[in-house]
Amino acid sequence: MKVIEPYIDILHMPEGEKILKHLELAARTCYKSEDKIKNGSAAGLLKGLIKSGHHSILEHISITVRIVCDRGITHEIVRHRLCSFSQESTRYANYAKEKFGSEITVIRPFFWEPDSDEYRQWAAAIQATEKAYLNLIANGASAQQARSVLPNSLKTEIIVTANIREWRHIFNLRCDRASHPQIRQIMLPLLDAFNERILVLFQDLQDKYREEIQAFINKAPIKVT
Repeated sequence: MKVIEPYIDILHMPEGEKILKHLELAARTCYKSEDKIKNGSAAGLLKGLIKSGHHSILEHISITVRIVCDRGITHEIVRHRLCSFSQESTRYANYAKEKFGSEITVIRPFFWEPDSDEYRQWAAAIQATEKAYLNLIANGASAQQARSVLPNSLKTEIIVTANIREWRHIFNLRCDRASHPQIRQIMLPLLDAFNERILVLFQDLQDKYREEIQAFINKAPIKVT
């Protein structure tokens, strides 16, 4: 088996200033105040709209990311029904094939130290699962049949497209301390990356979760590109 860390690729995000100008045009159409558009005017307007709860304007821009994580976490991600999803299929991906290294790949549960009893028990369970999966394939089972034994820790890739309003909703739910630690491991640094690229639209959420973002960066850092 191969054990990896989760990671994220931002696949499509328009340049930050272009996003602000596009959203400003949409917003000012409501008030017929297009004559007030000038250099730097978008930021203040959009900050005010976010603060007042007029978030429908944010639906005019979408962002697409690839998230590599375990299947347990994607079960939570796909509950956000206003997104579009494309996910690696265990029906058609045969991990016994050479293209997958003839092994399963799993996501490391960061909350257990590698020398702990919990981690050793987890690793033993994964190894037993892999052995069962490969034996089933070797004995003639199809990938969609053998997947019955695959664990929640199995690495998967999911492409997620959502508008900015929905991303804000996701961050509000999945960055919260009540969320599963592995989805927070993904969403906190993704929020940080979004805020770095489009400061105005995520600054309030960045401020809200600033301490948690830093804590996860220190404890369980993941790559966002």
